[in-house]
Amino acid sequence: MESYNIKPYSEIATFTDIPTTNYYDIADVAPVVGMSESFIRKIIGNVKSVSEQNVVNLINQDCFSETFVPRSKILRYLRKTSPRQVSVGLDADRLYKGDAVELIDQLQDRSIQCVVTSTPYWAMRIYDEYLEHEWADEEVCAFGLEQTPEAFIRHSVEILYHLLPKITETGSVWWNIMDSYNTRTQIRSNAAEALLAMQGKESRSWKNYKFKRYSAGHAYLKDGEQCMIPQRIAERAARMGYYLKSIISWCKTASMPEPQQSRVSRNVEYILHLTIQRTPYFDKKSYLSLSPELGGKQSFESEKLSDFWHLPTSAGGEGHGAQFPVQLPGRCIALTSRENDIVLDPFVGSGTAAAVAAVLKRRYIGFDICDKYLQTAEKKINKATNK
Repeated sequence: MESYNIKPYSEIATFTDIPTTNYYDIADVAPVVGMSESFIRKIIGNVKSVSEQNVVNLINQDCFSETFVPRSKILRYLRKTSPRQVSVGLDADRLYKGDAVELIDQLQDRSIQCVVTSTPYWAMRIYDEYLEHEWADEEVCAFGLEQTPEAFIRHSVEILYHLLPKITETGSVWWNIMDSYNTRTQIRSNAAEALLAMQGKESRSWKNYKFKRYSAGHAYLKDGEQCMIPQRIAERAARMGYYLKSIISWCKTASMPEPQQSRVSRNVEYILHLTIQRTPYFDKKSYLSLSPELGGKQSFESEKLSDFWHLPTSAGGEGHGAQFPVQLPGRCIALTSRENDIVLDPFVGSGTAAAVAAVLKRRYIGFDICDKYLQTAEKKINKATNK
């Protein structure tokens, strides 16, 4: 990619579609309109199928809130979406190259006990390999290179929507995400460049970057304002049917070296813990029994596991500048899965989550679009399991 600019533009659009005589299964409508099936029936009656006129009635309710399809495009999305096909599944203990959404759809329903992943962050990095995807909101872009944080939030929630039928009834999703600020900035092409920028040591002027992000053009975000991306993803996931169990603060040992003057420095990322049911499998004893090296209680942590996790950061390297520390996926996997359960990382990167899953005697599945990362991940897994 020679250059790439993100110029935020909040689309000016209103609902104009004329309803047809089409009907849709209530289970397909509920996640799109962000309402439970039981609440929908309070509005339109005890039905299994929902007419397009009833869809319009739903999105005109005061309680309507977008999940992953903008209000103006909901009928178009429902019309072109084919009934979901049951997949025969993918083999475990393997890594797969390809589009995460397409590969998730190939997983067997209710086969994944634990998802632990760190997705690309919005407008932060240009990777050596990227894959454009046509999303439900009709934007075509690589995940993480959306024109607005709203689109990134929609696309994150769309991935969670595809994951929803693949997770066991007692399963969990651990979704690591960092927030962003709406600032005019360069989009980094590697970890070293990112560090220089955060330390204020980059000598180039903004206009000379090949990959850059503008800050004007949002419907509401002001220049320099925090986007609240993790919280917005969490709220939409809950509307779509997940249980939001926790928003965990991953407290790092050092603040990011940002050259900022008007706010506090960041040393926190977030981990969303999402489940399918109110009481998922959760082995809280593993926090004390697991070794600290694999994510058990650290020497400076309390005996009681809280929603503030004091875990080390990864030093990077191995061809990937944004790696999990071993302790983070280790803790998540131990808490919410048993031996021989399947652990999925749909953005496997350097393979830390898959390697830890193997060490903890779980089966793993990993997805990525980059051959280099997949090769690194294979080596890490083999080393961890002495192959």
